[in-house]
Amino acid sequence: MAIKRQSVALGVLLTPVTLFLGVFFLLPLCIIALFSFLTPGLYGGVEWAFYHWNYSRIFGWADGIIEIYEPIYLKILLRSLSFAGLTVLLTLILCYPVAFWVSRLSERWRLVFLFLITLPFFCSLIVRLYAWLLILKPSGVLNTVLMWSGVIGEPLDILYTPVAVVIGMVYVMIPFMFLPLFAAVDNLDRAQVEASLDLGANRFQTFVKVVLPQTLPGIVGGAVIVFIPSVGNFIVPDVLGGAKGLMIGNLVEQQFLSARNWPFGAALSMIIMAVVLTVLMVSVTRARKVNQYA
Repeated sequence: MAIKRQSVALGVLLTPVTLFLGVFFLLPLCIIALFSFLTPGLYGGVEWAFYHWNYSRIFGWADGIIEIYEPIYLKILLRSLSFAGLTVLLTLILCYPVAFWVSRLSERWRLVFLFLITLPFFCSLIVRLYAWLLILKPSGVLNTVLMWSGVIGEPLDILYTPVAVVIGMVYVMIPFMFLPLFAAVDNLDRAQVEASLDLGANRFQTFVKVVLPQTLPGIVGGAVIVFIPSVGNFIVPDVLGGAKGLMIGNLVEQQFLSARNWPFGAALSMIIMAVVLTVLMVSVTRARKVNQYA
């Protein structure tokens, strides 16, 4: 009887969330999936006729008459994946040692630095990105300081390049990498680290055998949280990247708003969703294996 009451209570609690996700997530996703197999309208929109060539423009099995294979779309997809992977790597390199340093501070100073990490969330992303425009432009703060100090003789051409896109994405994603890493490092069993050192292992061996396995869940969690929004990010490339920093998110935006080719934009969206689901499945599988061997 008690189990039945718990099931009923659980169902009542989950019903609002399930309805919300069904109406505002699953239903739009199904509409996008349907649109990706429809014919593009002559003046925008869709025509209700089956049309599978939307995917062919990306992967190369176009009919050669109506739809022509253009490798530029696949290059943009690969560029987005490479930018997202590089963002994960750079944020990990920046945040991992800082997480250890913050974890050794007193409780008061921990809260201060955690507040500083989350401080960018109190300001609009657009405002922060336009601040980077002032920093990276040829007459901006960075070039002015470098030229004044004699490091460079002429301004660096950073703005509207892939370098600017990666810098912006790393800046935006640092809090999302740091928080899971800090949680994993803060829960690190220091006694095992001391025992490893006492038993003759050097610092590198202790890190590989003791520290890294315990903090691996935080690394995987942070990598997933950073990688997924980085793949479909279109605001940072749009503001800092220009044409050279075009990513798959910008391409989807252009197809829906400028080109008005909704089926092709829907096909690109489904490819992004497939990449996200693949990353989630791999991360979940990896986490299960780690838990089994723990």
